Amino acid sequence: MFKKIALLTPVLAFAAAPIQAQDIKIGFVTTLTTPAAVIGKDMRNAVNLAMEHIGGKMAGKSVEIVFADDEFNPQKGKQKTEKLIKLDRVDLVAGYIWSHVLLASKNTVLDAGKILISSNAGPSQLAGKQCNKNFFNIAWQNDQTPMAMGELLNQKGVKSLYVIAPNYSAGKDMVAGATRTFKGKIVGRDMTAWPAQKDWSAELTKVKAAKPDGVFIFYPGGHGPAFLKQYQQAGLTGKIPLYSVFTLDSLSLPRLQKAGMKSALGTLMTQFWVPDLKNAQNERFVSAFKAKYGSYPSFYAAQSYDTIFYIKAAVEAVKGNIGNTAGMRAALEKADFPSVRGNFKMGPNHFPIQNFYAREVVADSDGKWTTASRGVVLANHQDVYAKLCKL
Repeated sequence: MFKKIALLTPVLAFAAAPIQAQDIKIGFVTTLTTPAAVIGKDMRNAVNLAMEHIGGKMAGKSVEIVFADDEFNPQKGKQKTEKLIKLDRVDLVAGYIWSHVLLASKNTVLDAGKILISSNAGPSQLAGKQCNKNFFNIAWQNDQTPMAMGELLNQKGVKSLYVIAPNYSAGKDMVAGATRTFKGKIVGRDMTAWPAQKDWSAELTKVKAAKPDGVFIFYPGGHGPAFLKQYQQAGLTGKIPLYSVFTLDSLSLPRLQKAGMKSALGTLMTQFWVPDLKNAQNERFVSAFKAKYGSYPSFYAAQSYDTIFYIKAAVEAVKGNIGNTAGMRAALEKADFPSVRGNFKMGPNHFPIQNFYAREVVADSDGKWTTASRGVVLANHQDVYAKLCKL
C-alpha cells in the first residue's frame, strides 16, 4: 500500500503543478551568407536590438528568434522555411529580403495555417490577386518607392529617362512603379541578368548615346556601389543625373565614402523612412543602433526593428496566445504599435498605407555620409494592387 502511494505521489504532484507558459518562437528568414549577407546581418542586428528593447518578452512570455539563412536562393529559402515550420516548429515566420525567395517560400507557411510577415519583400502578386488573410507586409509594395521616384522626377523637370534594373520580380516591379508615375519619355530600358551581371559597360555606352535628362536604377546590396563606380568611370557623373531606389543607403555609403566617391553626395532617392524622422521611437532606434553597431541603420534594419514591435503588439492583444490566429490577424490588421515611421496604418490588402520621402545623400555633423529628408513626395500612399485583393 505504502509503495503504491509512494509511486503515485510524484505523478499526483506533477498533475497538480501549474502548466508553465510556453516560449514564443519566431522564425526569421534572411540572407546571412554570400555577398548579400551585408543586408541580412543589418536586419539581424535590428531584430536583436528590438529584442533588447522589449526585454526579450512579449505578453510576459520569453521569445526566441530562430534565424534562417536563405543563401540568396529561392530553393534554399524554401527549404529553410520548411525546416522552421516542420522541425523548429515556430509560431510564425517573418523576414525575407528578396521577392523571388518570398514567393517560393510563402505556401510553406500559409498552407500550415501560420502567419507570415514580410519585413522587406513586397511583390505585386501578394498585394493583389494572391493576397492572403495570413500574409502581412510591414515594409511596402515593391512599386511604391519607385512610384515616388517617378513623381520626384516630374518635380525635378526630368523629361527623358533611361532605365536600368535587374531582370527579376522586384526589378520588374521597380521599373513598373517608376514608369507609372513618370510623365516624361523613356528613351532606353535595360533589364540585366540577376545577380550574375556586374559589368554594365554595354548599358552605359547606350546611355551616353541616348543623352537622357536622367538615369533611373535599382540595384540592391553590393551591386549598387559597383554600378555607381562604373557610372563614374564612364564619365557620366556630373553630366547625367543618377536617380535610384534601394541602391544608396547606410550599407553602401560608408564604402563609397572610404573610396572617396564624392559623386554620391547630393544624389536623390525616395524611401518610406529616413533616419532623421522626428518621432520618439525612431530617435531611440537610430541612436541605439549607432551606439551598438557603430553605423547608421539601413531601411532594412528599420523594417526589421518595426517587425518585432508589430508582432509584440499583436501577441499582447491576444494575451500571449499566439496560437489564436484569428485574434493575431485582427491585431495585425489594427497595427497599433510604435513604429519608427510615426503614425502607421495597415491597408485592406495587408500592405501599409504610408508616406514616401525624398532623401538626399549628405554628410552629417561628424562628417559621416548618410541621408536626410527632403520632404514628402507621396502622402498616405496605398499601392495600386490593393483593389485586386478580395480579403
